[in-house]
Amino acid sequence: MVKLYQGKATVSELCTWIMLPRSNFYYQPHDGRRGFATSTLTQKTNGDWVSNQTVVESIKEILGGEFVCYGYQKVTVELKKAHYKINHKKVYRLMDENNLLLGKIIRTSGKRQWVKYRKIVATRPMEYLCLDIKYVWVQGEGRYYFLLTILDVYTRKKLLWILQRSVRKMDVIRMFMQLDKTYGIKGVNIRNDNGSQFIANQVREFLRQSEVNQEFTHIATPQENAYIEAYHSLLQKEVIDRFEFESYYETKLTITAYVNFYNNRRIHRGIQFKTPQQVWDEYQTTNLATCAKAEAGSAGEQPARNMLTDGNIQEGVQTLTPSIPNQKIFLSTIPQKISHSVESNDLYSSDKTVQLTGG
Repeated sequence: MVKLYQGKATVSELCTWIMLPRSNFYYQPHDGRRGFATSTLTQKTNGDWVSNQTVVESIKEILGGEFVCYGYQKVTVELKKAHYKINHKKVYRLMDENNLLLGKIIRTSGKRQWVKYRKIVATRPMEYLCLDIKYVWVQGEGRYYFLLTILDVYTRKKLLWILQRSVRKMDVIRMFMQLDKTYGIKGVNIRNDNGSQFIANQVREFLRQSEVNQEFTHIATPQENAYIEAYHSLLQKEVIDRFEFESYYETKLTITAYVNFYNNRRIHRGIQFKTPQQVWDEYQTTNLATCAKAEAGSAGEQPARNMLTDGNIQEGVQTLTPSIPNQKIFLSTIPQKISHSVESNDLYSSDKTVQLTGG
């Protein structure tokens, strides 16, 4: 209407006649977000500039503290204590973009299976596993890294661990895929807290399909996951408090060396002053001997089933693995009346056919 009579009267008069604000007439729609482009860097009090992602990691570190339930204003105060020059508006924007605002929770489908018994009573390896995440400070980079560890309760052995800038649901799934390939996880019970990586629908669905029983500890009860918490306490006391790491590479090398020491050389009161690997090996040796006797007593001339071999033949020794690799059975322990072959499609990593003949 204004454009139709614009040549006969002023825009101001025409807008007044039809009761249209002039701002609406001059408004031009455009794509994108209003205003100036947001900054991608944040300054610190010493004059250095860091990326917004570094600020987000610092926010996650603040919110990751036990019982911490802060909104953006309290987080702003904590960031300023950490020498960031930042205001509450930017903190709100960064927390909003990364779903860190108070009240924004991760919603999952299906009920969680909560822990029924606080103490775990394990009778064999790969029966109960515990996992949790610990922060590791790297002084040289001025940031935390996330350490996720999977522990076998019966032997206290560290089966797998990763050290990364962040741990997401796909990292958890990949760890369990590797664990399944190495040891087999069907029928295993695992216990974890309620971290976003563990309650994610994809993680829970993967474990259900793998026939793994997943238990969640109750809120603010770390004692329900005591085995992995005890390991993290030892790691803090024996490694993190004693070393000042200059880089991620140095941190990973140190933790690698410590895990090797922990599994193979460090004795534990809870397992009769033995090492985790020693308990693991003793169980497998006993279990294999029992399996051989049972097969000999009940199967007669039938082949000993459920024994897989990796094809590593030594003089007088054959490596056999019913569930866990790297366990040896001496041929002299197999009764002479057993005569069978293990076909190549039953092998872990060999395409050979191994003939075991007694007598």
